[in-house]
Amino acid sequence: MSYRTADSFRTVTLDDVRGAQKMLMGIARVTAMEGSRHLSQLVGAPVHLKCENLQRTGSFKLRGAYVRIAGLLPEERAAGVVAASAGNHAQGVALASALLGVRATVFMPKGAPLPKISATREYGAEVRLHGHVVDETLAAAQEYAAETGAVFIHPFDHPDVIAGQGTVGLEILEQCPEVRTVVVGIGGGGLAAGIAVAVKALRPDVRIIGVQAAGAAAYPPSLAAGRPVSVENPATMADGIKVGRPGDVPFGIVGALVDEVRTVTEDELSTALLLCLERAKLVVEPAGASPVAALLSDPGSFEGPVVAVLSGGNVDPVLMQRVLRHGMAAQGRYLAVRLRLTDRPGALATLLGVLSLADANVLDVSHVRTDPRLGLTEAEVELHLETKGPAHCVEVGEALRAAGYTVIG
Repeated sequence: MSYRTADSFRTVTLDDVRGAQKMLMGIARVTAMEGSRHLSQLVGAPVHLKCENLQRTGSFKLRGAYVRIAGLLPEERAAGVVAASAGNHAQGVALASALLGVRATVFMPKGAPLPKISATREYGAEVRLHGHVVDETLAAAQEYAAETGAVFIHPFDHPDVIAGQGTVGLEILEQCPEVRTVVVGIGGGGLAAGIAVAVKALRPDVRIIGVQAAGAAAYPPSLAAGRPVSVENPATMADGIKVGRPGDVPFGIVGALVDEVRTVTEDELSTALLLCLERAKLVVEPAGASPVAALLSDPGSFEGPVVAVLSGGNVDPVLMQRVLRHGMAAQGRYLAVRLRLTDRPGALATLLGVLSLADANVLDVSHVRTDPRLGLTEAEVELHLETKGPAHCVEVGEALRAAGYTVIG
């Protein structure tokens, strides 16, 4: 869904981005750029992480929201603003509105993570929970705008928003002037479009690669069709880039200036998030980890120095726990085994002793003794184990077989 106004079709220029940068001085942080030795070794060239996960409100969204709201006419500010978001844009609009003294109403899905709802309210916005998917929430916010006269602040489909996000590109060139490739996640396209405007105007030789979650990849078919097309029922853990249709304004810019759009799997996103936490000591949400996922999936295809934009760090703790376990499983660091043993005293202790000698850490045990599938003297055991990688998983399986156990799943 796209909210189109008369000025929605203005082009975005380098002057717009530079103007946004001046406007954001003292408002948005110039976020750190950290080198990654591990990723640099994989890619074979320097890799730097642009840490927008450390931005105020936890993502780049404050930049575009502030520029958009600051550009409103006095009578528009007086009417207030309204937005729809599952989290990051909501917080950006809430803080920007508070800083500018504008009343803000934010519609969020009923299933939005509680930490994001609480943070949006703490920044001063009125939060209304509506719908179960973002499209329903967007429709409610637009209806509210039509009824009340409040100005709808779109998360990505407006030139001012794109200009604000483009300030990330200016900072990249200032912090890493030798950059050859910028990798950035794409949802609706506002961040990628803004970065592309800034970087290509000053360094047309720099390659810009967008990254989408495979389950919510609307840009590849849209670029092939030459117009924005919708993806039905987008599905990904990366809610920050879970957008079913590109924005009209960013689509034109991405099509003209972004060199390539790649997709990554859920396993790759999980592994990337885990790497950011373990190796870089950075808390990054799945959408923010998408550029790292792209680097991990095909490290030899990037010309360095590379800058990967970590767009946000607002991850729900419950989701973080699930993603970390998924990422560890994808790396072979979790192993689930199911086997049968004789139902006699000490049998389970003997099994656990074999696993202890194999240096496998038991996380969970399910011991079933009464089941129609089992013989009179049988018991079935399912174990979840923490292992040290794929090779260790093989060693554990061999140790169990050597001890006389038959692994059935």
